[in-house]
Amino acid sequence: MTRLAILPVGAAVCSLLALLSGCGQSSSEGVVRADPKSNAAVPRVAAGSPKRETLRLSTTQPGKIEAFEETPLYAKVSGYVDEITVDIGDRVEKGQVLVRISVPELLDEREQKKALRDQADAEVKQSEATAKAVAASLATAQAKVREAEATVARADADYARWKSEHTRISELAGGGSVTRKLVDEALNSFRAAEAGQKEAAARIDSAKAAVQEAEANIDKAKSDVVAAQARLRVAEANLARTETLVSFTEIKAPFDGCVTLRHVDTGHYVQPAGGGTAKSLLVVARTDRVRVFVDVPESDAQHVDKNDAATVTVQALRGASIQGSVARTSWSLDTSNRSLRVEIDFDNDQSRLRPGMYATAQIILDEHAEVLTVPATAIVRDGDSTSVCLVHEGKVKRKPVRLGMKQGDRIEVMEGLSPDDVIVLTGAGSLQDGQSVAIADPAAK
Repeated sequence: MTRLAILPVGAAVCSLLALLSGCGQSSSEGVVRADPKSNAAVPRVAAGSPKRETLRLSTTQPGKIEAFEETPLYAKVSGYVDEITVDIGDRVEKGQVLVRISVPELLDEREQKKALRDQADAEVKQSEATAKAVAASLATAQAKVREAEATVARADADYARWKSEHTRISELAGGGSVTRKLVDEALNSFRAAEAGQKEAAARIDSAKAAVQEAEANIDKAKSDVVAAQARLRVAEANLARTETLVSFTEIKAPFDGCVTLRHVDTGHYVQPAGGGTAKSLLVVARTDRVRVFVDVPESDAQHVDKNDAATVTVQALRGASIQGSVARTSWSLDTSNRSLRVEIDFDNDQSRLRPGMYATAQIILDEHAEVLTVPATAIVRDGDSTSVCLVHEGKVKRKPVRLGMKQGDRIEVMEGLSPDDVIVLTGAGSLQDGQSVAIADPAAK
């Protein structure tokens, strides 16, 4: 039978005290130490101060390079291709003739319209000359009116004279002073003066009628001039239209660029494009400047603005990067893929960038320079409120903060902290306000 050793009561108490005193000591890997004012364990925390950093919000999306302008060239008139002066890959200058189309009937029509224009011009000159002649005839008629008016005055004077003479002689003849023959002569002269007076009045009426006729002819001549000028404008418009059609027989480069496609050969019969089914004769692309098209997803679209900085990396150029900025956006999202079309422009004087190349674009959506930041693990979230745990004299103090931009694991603190504050960097959510803590690495301050 085994015998049990019974310790004295004094020895048991001593053993218990020794065990309790050992609980407050930390081992080489311990995380707690004795709190002199409490028997509770004191957690050790990683702490440090906020850092000033520049945070950038960006989006990286695939893109494609296209010509800044690309124009398919079509025929405007029907005819046979007489000459093609370029081929694919050729550099062209604005206004350079690329294709000539033979349309001889248009040339004949142009000559006809020139003749009609010259004829109308001659009619204008003829009508203007007639108007001048009619104006001269009006002046002549007005002069005759003035002459007739002078004749009337003379005839009135003669009439008055012979009337008075006839009356005087008749009175003398009644007294027997003169013979009856003198009375008859005075009467005849009086009647002649009266007839002359009537003739002068008739001449005035005739001259005035001539004036009215000349005035009417002037109005007609002016109308003839206006009509002739209108016919001249019609003839000139018809000639201009024909000249325009003749100009379409030469297809010219719309800008400096490069011929990228060719669908026509000499002798082909071409017709005006219509209905959207006709093939272009040539395609000319502008090469001194290019556009990079990028589709930004809906989540980032609202942050993209004109002039946002962008870096474009081109795989075909061994990953070379080019700095630029957003030139324009579609503003509205494409309903098929919920993305925003963004365009970035680049000069391409050396023609290194070619339409069709793939690229990757990184667009800086927002940038906050030299702001206070903390790690995301330092943030304590309670509903809509956010705070951090300050460490002051070994105690935890919850401090509300207002957050801003986030980049990776760093978050901007807009309000609530100063650069000298010491905060718990990780595990802050498990700490209580006023709780005692020990800083694990004081050098992190």
